[in-house]
Amino acid sequence: MKPALILHNSHWNGKPFDIPIKRDLLNRLMKFNKTKEIQIISGIRRSGKSSLLKLYINELIKDVNPLSILFVNFDDPNFSEVFKNPEKLYDIIELAERLTKTKTEYLFFDEIQMVQSWEKFVKSVYDADVYKKICITGSNSELLDSNYSVLLSGRYIAHRIFPLSLWEILHHYNLNNDIDIHQNRPEVLNITDSMIKFGSFPEIMKATDNEIKHEIALNYFDSIIIKDCIANNNIRDTASFKELSYYIFNNISSMFSYNGIAKAIISNDITVKEYISVMKNAFLLYELSAFSYKLKQQIKSKRKIYCIDNGLISAVSLNFSQNKGQLFENFVFAELLKMGEKNIFFHNENNECDFIIKHNNELIAFQVCYVLNEQNKKREINGLMEVMSKFVITKSYIITFSQSQTFDNNISAMPVYELHKLLSHANNSK
Repeated sequence: MKPALILHNSHWNGKPFDIPIKRDLLNRLMKFNKTKEIQIISGIRRSGKSSLLKLYINELIKDVNPLSILFVNFDDPNFSEVFKNPEKLYDIIELAERLTKTKTEYLFFDEIQMVQSWEKFVKSVYDADVYKKICITGSNSELLDSNYSVLLSGRYIAHRIFPLSLWEILHHYNLNNDIDIHQNRPEVLNITDSMIKFGSFPEIMKATDNEIKHEIALNYFDSIIIKDCIANNNIRDTASFKELSYYIFNNISSMFSYNGIAKAIISNDITVKEYISVMKNAFLLYELSAFSYKLKQQIKSKRKIYCIDNGLISAVSLNFSQNKGQLFENFVFAELLKMGEKNIFFHNENNECDFIIKHNNELIAFQVCYVLNEQNKKREINGLMEVMSKFVITKSYIITFSQSQTFDNNISAMPVYELHKLLSHANNSK
């Protein structure tokens, strides 16, 4: 483990980690840096959790002794002897202190879910006030479920990380405000188009060759399916699980029922529901229900399913190049998630509305239309007008790739790169 520890903790020499793309979540982590609570970051594999921890460490070493900070990534097989023996976590810390001749005061444990009963160790050292700050990450939504949340209740602050947002990428290229975006609109549209086709995992965004982007995304998909879904959940019928995943990714953003999918892949609805739940727990998929003020109706309604990143869809979908509308819809959904929107629904009765969000206790409706034209304009507006009337929504928007337009009835069209500004303004106006 000694070589691995030295490799992971290159900051011990006082030099910051080289992390070129900054993350907005870092500001929230630093906000809670002086509190005692454990910082817990969860999100899909390869979304940037390790890089975020290193950015956090870069901030810390400006004021504290770098030798007092320990970083361990448990995805490294060099630490496999710890996976079933959490008491060996103490051995890792002791080894680090012997190497640095310094007491460890800050613990950064990446992919902690690899260690069985990790929560008992974390609770023990937290309650004993052994460290100034503990920060951990994991690639499973159950990280804070069941026994974990009971043991650590009241002791942690939870954060969710996603692949890079459009806003983070624009910032990376110094496109920080309306003037920058307007003056560099072709570049903004090129960035957006790349995200729609290839997604926004950090390593994919750094790649310049499209074939390499595709291969990275395919590798990520396989890794998430095999490690975070099949292996972590002891799924025996791997062929059926993969068949279901391919079916879903070729029908992303479509309405579905568990029974309908079961018939399509010759399975049963119980298995389908279980497998989808596994992919949701790995942050791979998200389910939306139809909006209703009655919870029972939401539960009984058909659902729509989305993926956290377009690159994963493009990697495994058979017809993604002909499916730009669905890719764009999924892209907008993912951007809403990255902006912190948690209450996202859809509507489908006489007309369809792609998204209804509950934002600051106000309902906002969105249609998603890659290119707005005379053939589809009436359909998109009718869908918005229906939900505005039914649910007393005062403002609605059509999100496009690059178009802007204002209609009657408080409906307007805007390019997707303005979505962040719209919701940020709504936050500031409250």
